[in-house]
Amino acid sequence: MKGALLYEGKAKKVYSMLGEEYQLILEYKDDATAFNGKKHRIFPGKGQLNNKISAHIFEYLHDQGIPSHFIQQLSATEQLVHQTHIIPIEVVVRNVATGSLTKRLGITDGRSFENPLVELYYKKDELNDPLINDDHAKLLTGIQEKELSFLKEQALLVNEQLHALFKKMDITLVDFKLEFGRLHDRTIVLSDEISPDTCRLWEKGTNRKMDKDVFRQDTGDLLEVYEAIWQRLKEDIHV
Repeated sequence: MKGALLYEGKAKKVYSMLGEEYQLILEYKDDATAFNGKKHRIFPGKGQLNNKISAHIFEYLHDQGIPSHFIQQLSATEQLVHQTHIIPIEVVVRNVATGSLTKRLGITDGRSFENPLVELYYKKDELNDPLINDDHAKLLTGIQEKELSFLKEQALLVNEQLHALFKKMDITLVDFKLEFGRLHDRTIVLSDEISPDTCRLWEKGTNRKMDKDVFRQDTGDLLEVYEAIWQRLKEDIHV
């Protein structure tokens, strides 16, 4: 049973789970934000789509041997998850150059990388989540060298599995952001969500954007593209 509201972020609410010390309920919201919250809009139904998409991606990753905080989907907008203490590092994996990378390094937009790039960002809204290196990560978060290596290894494993999944859906996995957290025994597992909010997804052949960039850039209907991702995902995994 859902307990007290513990935290509300831009995209989700976090509740305690009555009778379960180390479990939480995540409720996905209909809010869409961009540019660190400077752009904001409500899309009725977005929370349901992200909940379904993220739940099934976590189930798929579990089947591939990649653990996460996810336990099960509870309702249209809610998931039951293991409680984790989020490590304030966003791990970004890039397979194709776009977005801030092209502006920062002058790389041509749309260039595919032979080997994926892994970047670290400090999860700190007031600093606009700055790009950091390994030494910064250890200084700012207390993470150990071995743990940092584990985060990068897991991110690349997730990339490999998601790339294969989306390829079957005729979608290019351009880049994505992951977050990790510690369970009560300090084991590190994949946390947060994996959805069109946290991935860049381009339709093969057309390069049509099928992610939150349609909201960021006002180039399409967010609900339409999220629904299209869900329908392709649902067909592939035979839900």
